[in-house]
Parts: sequence; C-alpha cells; structure tokens
Amino acid sequence: MLGVPRTASPGDIKKAFRKLARKHHPDLNKAPDATARMAAINEANEVLSDVNKRAAYDTLGTSEARRGSQSNEFRPPPNWGEGFEFSSSSSSFDHSDFFEQLFGAAGGFGGRERSGHGNRQQPTRGADAHAAIELDLVDAFQGAQRDLTLTTARQTAGELNDHSQTLRVKIPRGILAGQQIRLAGKGNAGTGGAGPGDLLLEVSFKPDARWRAVGHDVFQTLPVAPWEAALGAAVDVVTPSGKTTVSIPAGWSAGRKLRLKGRGIPGATPGDLYLELGLALPPAETEASQTAYRDLANAFPDFTPRFGIAS
Repeated sequence: MLGVPRTASPGDIKKAFRKLARKHHPDLNKAPDATARMAAINEANEVLSDVNKRAAYDTLGTSEARRGSQSNEFRPPPNWGEGFEFSSSSSSFDHSDFFEQLFGAAGGFGGRERSGHGNRQQPTRGADAHAAIELDLVDAFQGAQRDLTLTTARQTAGELNDHSQTLRVKIPRGILAGQQIRLAGKGNAGTGGAGPGDLLLEVSFKPDARWRAVGHDVFQTLPVAPWEAALGAAVDVVTPSGKTTVSIPAGWSAGRKLRLKGRGIPGATPGDLYLELGLALPPAETEASQTAYRDLANAFPDFTPRFGIAS
C-alpha cells in the first residue's frame, strides 16, 4: 500500500506515507475513491510505523495473511502474539477486517495486556494526525490566523463517511515551506482514558507570479524601463514585507540582481530579498511612440543587438 520494500527504515515509511497523504487526502484529491484509499494508507502506516505491529506482521507472513483475508478463513495461530507488547490503536477510522483479524478490533489483540490480576485496558495516547496547509507567502512575513476545515474518514454502519471539523490555526511569523505547525490535542483520540494525539500541518506556499521563496530567501522579478536600465533610477517596489524604494544602478545588464539584505523571510537570521531586473519595452502604438523609437535607432547607428550570432 505504501510502496516500500520490507527492509524500509522508519524514515522511508514516514516519507512514503506523507507523499501519499498529500496525493490522496480527500481535502486535496476529489476522486470518488480518495477517502477509502486514504483510510487504507493510514492503516498501512499504522502497522508499519509501530515496531511491534510490524514485527508481528512480518512474523505471520504477508502471503499467508493475504490468502486468509481474501478467503475470510484466516485466524492467527494460538498464542501467536506472545512476545509482542501491543497497545491499542487510536486511528480516526475503523480498520479493515484483515487488520482486525491480525491485531484485534482495537489494533493490539483487543488492546489488552496480560497481568496476574486479569486483563485490563492499557491507556494509550492517540496517534498524531497529518494534514497539509497552503499559505500565502506574506503570511510568513506577518503571521496570520487561518480557519482550516479538516476532513477525516470514519466508518459507520459499514460505510466510510467524511467527518469535518473547522480549526483556527495560528500561523507563526517566519514559517518556512516544509515545516510543520503542531496543534496539540487535535489528533486522533486516545484509549483507556489517555489523551488525544496532535495534528501536524505541513506548510507549503501558494504559487505567486510576483515572488518565490527558497528557504529564507525570496526572489522577485522587477521590470525596468529602458531609460531606467540605462541611466539608473529610484523606483517604488511592493515586496512581501511592504512597499520600499530601491535605486536601480545605471548600466543594466541581463540577469543582474539587486540584493536587499534582511528583507527575506524573518527569522533569527532573516533571509534576503533578491530583485531580478527584467527589461520592459513600451509598446509603439502611437505615431509619437513610433517616432521616439526611430529617433532611438538613429541615435545608435552602430548598435548591434545580435552581436556574435551567426547570420
């Protein structure tokens, strides 16, 4: 389900889960089977991310388990769970029949532990939940509050249904793409009286034609007129941190950048803002503008814009 080999490390499993969650989460994927597929991805991650469940799953054998699940005749052998310490699961969805046959309805042989005084429920903190949140770049400069509607899959009466809740999220100033915002206690419910897990929101920035972020640094295209590029000028620029005035040095050249130190994404060491200068040509739509272009051509009779290009 996760597309990882049996030798996958915990980091490989986490990376695969997060990639698939971003692809198939019902908030991001409107395919009819997105909810059911996300539930299956969550279940696979729950087994492989838990050291004991993974060991039990590997001990049983994938092929035997699959045959038993498909024929509805599979039963774990007697006392096969001895030697494994299981705690009850805390997913926000009901498990498949295969999962419950392997681990019990609560994800851990009924979610109970053996003791000299009989069986008792083991309190287990809820698992952390994961979701994606897309922000405007300016949110990283100013901080913000956003309302996030989170949809999770829950199974009732044998059917998967969407369950939505709206959360108010505080966006910290200086957040970067790829970082996570932790909402304490907003994850999956715990069992046996234990508290819920946390909700982890992975941050990305919406595409913006004006600027792009690379770590703490921000890059922005700044169009300049031919006379500004040639003679230099002071121009007003709207940046993610607000409006500012910059000096364009005379003698523009293609690919030139202006660095505004400390004007990138805030932080202990703030990033820089790089203005990438681009030449903007005015249209020759009137007689006056066409005359101006002719005068410009006459002023530079020896100028060769295609110097070095073979004819």
